[in-house]
Amino acid sequence: MDIVLQQLVNGLTLGSVYGLIAIGYTMVYGIIGMINFAHGDVYMVSAYITAIAIALLTFFGIESFPIIIIGTLFLTVAVTGAYGWVIERVAYRPLRNSSRLSVLISAIGMSLILQNYVQLSQGANQQGVPTLLTGAIRFSVGDGFVQITYMKLLILLISLLGMGVLTYVIQKTKLGRMCRATQQDRKMASILGIDTDKVISTVFVIGAMMAALAGVLITLDYGAFDFYVGFIIGIKAFTAAVLGGIGSLPGAMLGGLILGLSEALFAGLISSDYKDVFSFSLLVLILIIRPSGLLGKPEVEKV
Repeated sequence: MDIVLQQLVNGLTLGSVYGLIAIGYTMVYGIIGMINFAHGDVYMVSAYITAIAIALLTFFGIESFPIIIIGTLFLTVAVTGAYGWVIERVAYRPLRNSSRLSVLISAIGMSLILQNYVQLSQGANQQGVPTLLTGAIRFSVGDGFVQITYMKLLILLISLLGMGVLTYVIQKTKLGRMCRATQQDRKMASILGIDTDKVISTVFVIGAMMAALAGVLITLDYGAFDFYVGFIIGIKAFTAAVLGGIGSLPGAMLGGLILGLSEALFAGLISSDYKDVFSFSLLVLILIIRPSGLLGKPEVEKV
């Protein structure tokens, strides 16, 4: 029983991070109908920026954990958001009216550029950051116990806060109304005076910022990363987006939580060696059984 509860805790933490990254996939798809395959590498870039931000803050003599975490979040989210803007301007906007295959090739090319750029500038060896937050809460369960580290609590808190703020922005603000209008009908939104190019760029920036939020949290928790870390977690976040319904913001959050819980339970109760195989098998199964996802709507071809 204690193993199941422990894996549920781990799964909630992992799922909340998957959900943050999946938001980037689902928002871009909802707006332009394309998958940003460079999104996982945006997460990877945010991990390196996290390490650089921590190094800069400590270099200037800042030792307070709250200041370090807030400063790191601010710097990483801002710089990674700029990466998202550049990706849209370079890899997507020039090909917006081209075939889907051209955009797909451009996105894959951007992914390879980011990987090689980081490899050449930061080195191919695995990097790491020191542990900044230690300690845990333990609950006795039968003959065992369930442990929740303070870092995992922080991940859950910041993830839920980030999702809540984004939901409010999309549902209640002028920017959110413009995003939803552009998603429903880009041409009509443009006719009504909405700068759809600006909206699309903003969506790429928001998606990158959510990936940066996940990058900071996971980097602080695990402590190690390399230039290839974005591929696996990017595919898993894409699986979460498909599971919840690609294009659906609540679906991305739900899909992330379901995938995180499923993967953690599979790793804890069956085998951790095949948890990645399980995740990718789940993606194939979803595409076969329900391509539109749990909360997604089947696409109707426009005539």
